[in-house]
Amino acid sequence: MTTAIELELFRHLFVSIAEEMGVVLRKTSYSANIKERRDYSCAVYDSAGETVAMGDHMPVHLGAMPLSVRHALEAFPLGPGDVAILNDPFRGGTHLPDITAVSPVFLGRRPVYYLANRAHHADVGGMSPGSMPLAREIYQEGIRIPPVLLVRGGVLDRELLRLVLANVRTPEEREGDLRAQLMAIARGERRLREITAKYGLARVRRNMAALQDYSERMTRAAISRLPGGVYRFTDYLDNDGISARPVKIAAAITISGDGAHVDFTGSDPQVAGSVNANYAIAVSAAMYVFRCLVPGDVPYTAGLLRPIRITAPEGTVVNAREPAAMAAGNVETSQRITDVLLGALAQAAPDRIPAASSGTMNNLTIGGLTVRFAYYETIAGGMGASAVGPGPSATHTHMTNSWNTPVEAFEHQYPLRIRRYRIRPGSGGPGRQRGGDGLIREIEFLTHCEVTILSDRRARGPYGLYGGQSGQPGRNTLLRAGKALPLPAKTNFQVRPGDILCIETPGGGGWGYGASTRSHRATPSPAASANRSSSASSGSGL
Repeated sequence: MTTAIELELFRHLFVSIAEEMGVVLRKTSYSANIKERRDYSCAVYDSAGETVAMGDHMPVHLGAMPLSVRHALEAFPLGPGDVAILNDPFRGGTHLPDITAVSPVFLGRRPVYYLANRAHHADVGGMSPGSMPLAREIYQEGIRIPPVLLVRGGVLDRELLRLVLANVRTPEEREGDLRAQLMAIARGERRLREITAKYGLARVRRNMAALQDYSERMTRAAISRLPGGVYRFTDYLDNDGISARPVKIAAAITISGDGAHVDFTGSDPQVAGSVNANYAIAVSAAMYVFRCLVPGDVPYTAGLLRPIRITAPEGTVVNAREPAAMAAGNVETSQRITDVLLGALAQAAPDRIPAASSGTMNNLTIGGLTVRFAYYETIAGGMGASAVGPGPSATHTHMTNSWNTPVEAFEHQYPLRIRRYRIRPGSGGPGRQRGGDGLIREIEFLTHCEVTILSDRRARGPYGLYGGQSGQPGRNTLLRAGKALPLPAKTNFQVRPGDILCIETPGGGGWGYGASTRSHRATPSPAASANRSSSASSGSGL
C-alpha cells in the first residue's frame, strides 16, 4: 500500500530524473535553440510506455511524446542499449525539426521503463534554412525519419548518422545536438537504475501506477466541479500561408459527470499550407488545457487523459493525412486549438479561464547565404487577462515554454545584431483586467540571409472575454533603405546587410467590462446565460 508521503517522495524522484535529463541535454547541446532557448522536453515512462513523469519543459512536446514512444515500440522491439529516433508526424512525431529519442531500460531480460526526449533542431534540411518553410507538402520540409535505431546495443550507427547529417545545412551542430539527446537518455537510465536498486522494482512500479491513478482522480474531480453541458467555441488562424482564407478550428466540449469529450468536428479540412496539425498535437493541447483546470501541481502522467475522450476527424486541419505540410501545425495550430478549448471552457468556468493570449509563437528562422548558419527562435507576446488580474506582458504562453536567446549570446554566435528589444506598450486588450503587452524585436542583418516567418494573429487580435477587448494584432515589417515594407504573417524572403526586421507581437485579450471598454463594442465572448444549458451557445474569436 502506497502512503501519501511515499507517493509524493516518488513523484519528486521521477520528476527529478526528467529534469536532470533536461539539464544534461541543455548543457551538452551545440545550438542556441536548445542551449539558450531550452526548446526541448524529457520524460519517464513505465513498462507499457505510459507517462510517469515529465520535466517542466514544452507543453506541446510533452502531451505528444507518448505517441512517439508508442510508435517506436510498435515499429520494432527495443533491446538493451538501443535508442530509436523519429520525427515523422505521421508516425508519432509532430513536425520535422522535433527529433525524438526513445530508449528502454532493461533489468534482466525485459524492459521495465522507457525514457524519451524531444529537441527542436535548428535545421533538418528542406526548402528553406531552419526547416520551417512555406511548404505545400511534407517532402519540402526536411528529412523525414520514421522510427529507426540510431544506437544498437550501445553502439552508434554511424552510417545512419551520416545519412541524416548529409541532409541538413549545419551538420556539426546537428550531430552535437543529437549526441546531447543520447547523453540525456544515458543519464536518465543511470538514475532509474539507482532508485530501483535502492527501493526495489516492485516498489518503484507500484508508485508509478499510483501516480497515474492519482492524476486521474485529480482530473476527474476537477471535471466533476464543472456544470454539465456542451460548450462550443470557434476561432480562426489568419491563413495557411498559401491562400488568404482564414482556417477554422471548432470544438465542442461535453462535460458529463467526471468525464469530458472533446470533439473537433466542424474544423476545416486540411489545407495546402503548413498549418496542418496531427492527432498528437490535438491530444497535447487538450491534455494541457485540462491540466490547467486542476488546482495544485498535479503530476503530469498518463492518468490525466483517462477521463478525456478526443475526437479529431481524420483529414481535417487538426488531424491531417499524409503528405500534408506540418511545420506550423505544431507551433501555430497548437496555440489556436488551445485558444478554442479555453474559449469553450470559459463558458463552464468563467472565473477561472483567461482571455486569449498572443496565440502565436511568432516563429522566426534565419539562414546565412554566404556565412553558413541556421537560427530559429520563437518570440513572446502578451498573456490574456482573467478575473483574478491583468495578463503578464512579454511572456511565452500555453503550448510554448521556451526562453529567449540572450542578446549577448545571439550577437556573439551569429552575424546579426539586436537593434531593439522591448515591450510593445498599449498592445494588451482593455478591460476591467487588461491583457498583457506584446514585444517589439528588431534584428539587423550583417550578411546576406534567407528569412522565414510563421506567425499568426496579424489579421485579428487575441479575443477578450466578458466585455474585455481584443489585444492588438501583431505586425511584421522589413526596414530597407529608409522604407518600411509590411510583411505577411507567413512569408519567406531574402535580406542583405543593413536590412532590419521588426516583429511586433500581439497583446493578450482583456477580461471584463471596464471604464475604457463600455463605450466600445465588446469582443465576442461566451454567453453567460447559456453556461449551464445542455448546449451552450457558441462564442467566437472573430
